[in-house]
Amino acid sequence: MEWLKAIISTINGVVWGWPMLILILGTGLYLTIGLKLLPLRNIVYGFRELWKGRKPEGEGDITPFNALMTSLSATVGTGNIAGVATAIFLGGPGALFWMWCTALVGMATKYSEAVLAVHYREKDEAGNHIGGPMFYIKNGLGKNWAWLGAAFAVFGAIAGFGIGNTIQANSVADALETTFGLPPMLTGIVLAIVVGLVLFGGIQRIAKVANKLVPFMAVAYIVAGLVVILTNLGGLPAAIALIVKHAFTPIAATGGFAGAAVWAAIRFGVARGIFSNEAGLGSAPIAHAAAQTNNPVRQGTVAMLGTFIDTLIICTITGLVIVLTGAWTSGENGASLTTHAFELALPGAGGYIVTLGLALFAFTTILGWSYYGEKCVEYLFGIKSIVWYRFLWVLAIFIGADLELKFIWLVADTLNALMALPNLIALALLSPVVFKLSREYVFNK
Repeated sequence: MEWLKAIISTINGVVWGWPMLILILGTGLYLTIGLKLLPLRNIVYGFRELWKGRKPEGEGDITPFNALMTSLSATVGTGNIAGVATAIFLGGPGALFWMWCTALVGMATKYSEAVLAVHYREKDEAGNHIGGPMFYIKNGLGKNWAWLGAAFAVFGAIAGFGIGNTIQANSVADALETTFGLPPMLTGIVLAIVVGLVLFGGIQRIAKVANKLVPFMAVAYIVAGLVVILTNLGGLPAAIALIVKHAFTPIAATGGFAGAAVWAAIRFGVARGIFSNEAGLGSAPIAHAAAQTNNPVRQGTVAMLGTFIDTLIICTITGLVIVLTGAWTSGENGASLTTHAFELALPGAGGYIVTLGLALFAFTTILGWSYYGEKCVEYLFGIKSIVWYRFLWVLAIFIGADLELKFIWLVADTLNALMALPNLIALALLSPVVFKLSREYVFNK
């Protein structure tokens, strides 16, 4: 096992080096400027379209609202609880600042992904609408780039087992064992059974579950976090100042915190930000391609809200709670750090809030990513391969619940980068299409 860790660590160091960070942030910044700040200027319009999206207009398999809920079900997960905590543990409070930067430019990335996904989507053998990076690469860039679409599908199918499966099951098992003393194996069995019951109902059943669970769990967690922030309101200016300061200056060791350089704040802030909101990964457009909509831009404005809600609201609340309570110096890491922070602020209740929130977040993430993975497999091997992928998916949940957390995070980080590369290249090459479609669409109509 040690030799495997060494190999993956080496690959991780390469794919998450300066070139990848520049590519992710640079692509988002380029799209933001090329769209003339359209995503930031049309946040209110996006929420209006989201509300209207409960009633479908156009072809597709699920409503625009359910498409976003499915997308959020995959993004709002352990990244919002354990991922933020890990970023702060490894990079210091300044990592949260770089998560914000990733989200601000990531809104344009997510918008562009959804626009292209709907514009270039197809129908499969069963008559379902399918799309995503592999399709907008194939249909938008032509046959000479088909290998890039296949590369995305391969990385996406494999990456799902990390970011969207084993790491979610592992985090839930760890949290339930810490809070309730439940054996990880038992958690793995129950989680695998429940996911299997939903999974074999296809995108419609996944969307229905996401439609009910995602709004409830997100609002409940946000309310709990706001209670903590409001009870520590006096320390909020100092906490924000600390976050901004250490985004640009190193932070010394203090308490159980080992200290961190600026590079660590940037690297882990961006990496965990991408892990959480998935802007640039190319996963979310797979869900938005199934939306019942009559215009790609309309769905793009709905899709970009996923990044806003995930990182600028939910991740921010987690980060502020960790910094405000001083828990970031405790030496705790991952979900345990977030649990410790909430417990400090809300003794007797904080731990249960985080544990139950994490369980719901991870459950819906596993559902959402199962859909992403199976569409990648379908692209490579046809519709008949989906049922086998679902069996492997359920089995991986059980196995992942009892694996080593650090190793899973390492693998997930590495696969995220490999998955993002083909998508970011395609976004840059197809950006003129996004700009053209956006110019032609009349907002506020």
